[in-house]
Amino acid sequence: MAGYHRKPSMKSKAHFRKQQKLSEVQEIELLEQWIEAGKPERGSNPLSFSVPDGPIGPIDDNTFSPYAGCRRFDQLPLSQKTKQGLGEKYTVMSDIQRASLPHSLCGRDVLGAAKTGSGKTLAFIIPVLEKLYRARWGPEDGVGSIIISPTRELAAQIFGELKLVGKHHGFSAGLLIGGRKGVDTEKDHVNDLNILVCTPGRLLQHMDETPNFECSQLQILVLDEADRILDVGFSKTLNAIISQLPKQRQTLLFSATQTKSVEDLARLSLKDPEYLSVHAESTTATPKRLKQTAIIVSLEQKLDMLWSFLKAHLNSKILVFISSCKQVKFIYEAFKKLRPGMPLKCLHGRMKQEKRLAIFLKFCEEKRSVLFSTDVASRGLDFPAVDWVVQLDCPEDIPTYIHRVGRTARFTSGGKSLIFLLPSEKKMLENLQAAKVPIQDTKANTKRLQSVSTLLASLLVKYPDLQYLAQRAFVMYLKSIKLQSNKEVFDLSKLPVEDFSASIGLPMTPKIRFLNKRSKVKAEPEEEFAPQVQEKVEKECIENETEDDVLLPKDIPTEVAQNDNDYTSTRILKRKRLKININKPAGQRFVFDDEGNALPPLAALANAHGNDSPQEHATVEERYKKLREELKHQDKEDKLLLKQRLREKRCREKIKGRGEMGNQNDADYASDEDGPTLAFKRNKTYFNSDDSSEEEGAQKATTKKHKGKALGLSTDAITLAEQEELALKLLNSMG
Repeated sequence: MAGYHRKPSMKSKAHFRKQQKLSEVQEIELLEQWIEAGKPERGSNPLSFSVPDGPIGPIDDNTFSPYAGCRRFDQLPLSQKTKQGLGEKYTVMSDIQRASLPHSLCGRDVLGAAKTGSGKTLAFIIPVLEKLYRARWGPEDGVGSIIISPTRELAAQIFGELKLVGKHHGFSAGLLIGGRKGVDTEKDHVNDLNILVCTPGRLLQHMDETPNFECSQLQILVLDEADRILDVGFSKTLNAIISQLPKQRQTLLFSATQTKSVEDLARLSLKDPEYLSVHAESTTATPKRLKQTAIIVSLEQKLDMLWSFLKAHLNSKILVFISSCKQVKFIYEAFKKLRPGMPLKCLHGRMKQEKRLAIFLKFCEEKRSVLFSTDVASRGLDFPAVDWVVQLDCPEDIPTYIHRVGRTARFTSGGKSLIFLLPSEKKMLENLQAAKVPIQDTKANTKRLQSVSTLLASLLVKYPDLQYLAQRAFVMYLKSIKLQSNKEVFDLSKLPVEDFSASIGLPMTPKIRFLNKRSKVKAEPEEEFAPQVQEKVEKECIENETEDDVLLPKDIPTEVAQNDNDYTSTRILKRKRLKININKPAGQRFVFDDEGNALPPLAALANAHGNDSPQEHATVEERYKKLREELKHQDKEDKLLLKQRLREKRCREKIKGRGEMGNQNDADYASDEDGPTLAFKRNKTYFNSDDSSEEEGAQKATTKKHKGKALGLSTDAITLAEQEELALKLLNSMG
């Protein structure tokens, strides 16, 4: 019958699945032969190989095209599913991918070092997918690969890349990171996952708490940003993880700065690893398209310089690195209230995971924005089209600097970086130049410098919570400097502590416990500030753009930097040798207008002619004397009013008590065997006396008034004769 299509039978479906299964087996066998035939020699760098010509793949039964030295992904011995995933976004390999993939596809351990933004993520995702595919890994086989990242954001970014490239494979993968809910849900499904992308802490938590969780069949382990994971901060956690993993596995380590420590290699059970430093012979340790600038600035002018820089680059996408999360929170909240004219965001380790990811994604989408961040965003994260990386605080070491500036000038794009260095941190500039970092120092354009110290002082008065953040930021910055090991660069004793405190708007310098007696602030017990520093100090970058910028080219002479008269302090600083101006009135205060500008002292008392000079001392004293008299008079009236209210209250209470007493007298009739008996209670009668107080007189008058009415007498005006007559009547009534 025309148009009739018979449904495939169950037998035909099984045959199709068998054919597909056989085709996968045949592809795997072909890939294994190709990899074995073309694998590079140990210790070789495929970047030095010539690009192969001719056909790709198997030429005949025993001949295959070489893949070491090729430039495109389709020239590698990869499965069709992986090539389909790569083809949607990637075609040409980067240097680290060309160097590492020929070795990692052979099953060798690899230590890959390359500049930031050079494509290290694909260099380990592809071997993970291919390793499990050729092993015909399935859901029932459990965990086959673990990818460990030092930060949650980087782990989420790796997971997204894994889903894109491996979308045509049938592997199950999971993202295990801390800071979010759903741990119990993860425990129910983690044993069914083939690929785990995780942070060290979350992985160890599942190893310790999840029932039946084991990785005895692990095929490949990946450490991204390996130098950070092998650092002291993760050492204990990583050792606990490695102790539960099988030694017979493939291990891949990737980072912008790599380790050759025998101890690190031994504890990871690496066997004859291939060390591939792609840019070891490069003339620079940072991307060539990155323009780097350093500027020497005093500590008390750092925020002024940062504010001026942001105002000069309102249409740019800027990433600002700061040493601690307390500083990030304070600067973000303060600048947000000052409104520089562009979107502001902050990112630090104390934030909840959902909020961190939302901020990360939002910053990636925006074309003009500022992100204040700690080192949580310094490694591996791919922020698209970042124009500037600014390091407000000096990085801990050279690798930290390289990782920070690597957030811009990624792949084939360009970028700029700027680092603020204190006069005591000039040694870091020398270290950077010695480490093949092409960085140039420049001077500040004082004509473009805008001071925010007075604005911050007014904000701290208006917002007490912001003042608390400023205090914490002040303490945590000094503590971060103290904890640095490189004392040639970080010297706490050389910092102008009180000037720094005034520059961020604090009315007085907080007491710091950890400063010794030689420091510029006395060491006193710390009560309010006792948090521990959880994030190390790093970050600083700055650069030069145009003549209208806040930076000046190095060859242009500048005027002398701001002197003491140019710098507007928010308060009088306490110094050991403070010169006192006897002509200057003591105890002066600052008054701010609506725009935050400081007004002359005693501006509220200025005369009507607009003279800004202080009034004469006698005039002020006369005004104070008049105010004191008014206060005394007001105080006297308040006391009399209080006394009158107390009298009225006592009278009301007595009247109420006597009313209740009269009701009780009505019920005092009692009956017994002798007959009814009436119980009387003697009523009190008060008479005026000379020594009676005003209060007692009022009470007596009230009592007489009520009793007089009871006897039919008027007590408004009673004479002595009337009083005697009243007394006799009372005695007769009682008799």
